Amino acid sequence: MLKQTTISKEVKIEGLGLHFGKLANLLIKPAKPNTGYVFIRTDIENQPKIQAVAENVIDTARGTTIGKDGISVSTIEHLLATTYALGIDNVVFEIDGPEVPILDGSAKCFVEAYKNTEIIEQDAERIVYNIQENLSFVDEEKAIDISVYPDKTYKLQILVDYKSDILSNQYAVLNSLDDFKNEVAICRTFVFLSELEPLLKQDLIKGGALDNAIVIVDKEYSQEEFDRLAKLFNQPSVSVQSSGVLNNLKLQFNNEPARHKLLDLIGDLALTGYRFNANIIASRSGHYGNINIAKIIRQHITELKKNLAKANIPIYNPDDKALMDVIRIKEFLPHRFPFLLVDKILSLSETEVVGVKCVTNDENFFQGHFPDEPVMPGVLQVEAMAQTGGILVLSTVPDPENYLTFFLKIDNVKFRRKVVPGDVLVMKLNLLEDIRRGIAHMQGKAYVGTELVCEAEMYAQIVKPN
Repeated sequence: MLKQTTISKEVKIEGLGLHFGKLANLLIKPAKPNTGYVFIRTDIENQPKIQAVAENVIDTARGTTIGKDGISVSTIEHLLATTYALGIDNVVFEIDGPEVPILDGSAKCFVEAYKNTEIIEQDAERIVYNIQENLSFVDEEKAIDISVYPDKTYKLQILVDYKSDILSNQYAVLNSLDDFKNEVAICRTFVFLSELEPLLKQDLIKGGALDNAIVIVDKEYSQEEFDRLAKLFNQPSVSVQSSGVLNNLKLQFNNEPARHKLLDLIGDLALTGYRFNANIIASRSGHYGNINIAKIIRQHITELKKNLAKANIPIYNPDDKALMDVIRIKEFLPHRFPFLLVDKILSLSETEVVGVKCVTNDENFFQGHFPDEPVMPGVLQVEAMAQTGGILVLSTVPDPENYLTFFLKIDNVKFRRKVVPGDVLVMKLNLLEDIRRGIAHMQGKAYVGTELVCEAEMYAQIVKPN
């Protein structure tokens, strides 16, 4: 079972906010399980809290801003991306200003800050949800297209297209959050030169500088104009590199702008409030599109949670460490190849057990059932559930290796769909009443994903062999 995480001690970061240019002190503190990400404005009376979830986003222009009751925190995306990508589930961000520090325009400084603490496990389960259907957000007017596909891992692909000779089509991929630190975190924000002066006239980017953004030269400028720009940003001089960007910074990657868009996307998707697996492909997206797809994903997972809770379906994540492997299972059950039909025990309590059978193509019964259309026999599905239930029943005696369990009765058996090679059968057995005189009455259900494939009521007896 995966565990939720927090940090071992608080971390402090300070710097200027991008737009208002105010010095902000950010204190990142450990938090209790199931807290998620919470911002606290310590500079305001009563220190109001804002939960970092998509519903609380109030602005996506030039960054992501969350707010509640007139209180807001801006440019949160790089901080959230780092926290999420490093696998931290629960923290509180205490900040004494309206903006998270922009620092060098990337997430590098946040990664470095987290090195001053440790990521620790908490006594609470982390659930990673698998997206169950194709999701999308499309805005034809803005040419935004974001698609979400079911996948076994968390993957991101992004395409940027600004119809510019300097920044036309760029593509970036992140196949694992493990690559975040080296492939994404160091990529800085970018801006077109033609946008700078209008932003200054709007009294924005007061905390901006030529050393915390890649400036892309998107039209012809005279040296006189460059000199005026240098003066605005307190630089001795600026010029254009052959790559079409100002010479204030050297690009980390040829596609650094696209990689920075990955950084923004990760931060905005953290506002779903969940860990999830999916393959997300985003074309020409920004914070506006990111937040819209985050809301769609959040709604999908919320509905999925309701359905799972209603059905009480066990969630299997292959990355979770099993409670019992097959070696340990053999200490409880006398079954051996080819009739041992339980590979793992995921959880075990006094009244419930969850086990797994990975159905592979080389199962011996597929040779004849059926050669041209292999199907796991229904009787073996029931047997797999019974063996899983046997673990539950035998766990009630001090020396399970000295006992056997035998069927007495099977009732209300239903087969919902075929079980075929490649399926992972997740079996949950519950005691329907206390074990008396060695007789166990159990309800068994077997799932592939969230789909019920088989169920039955079973009576079994615990006996010592002759």
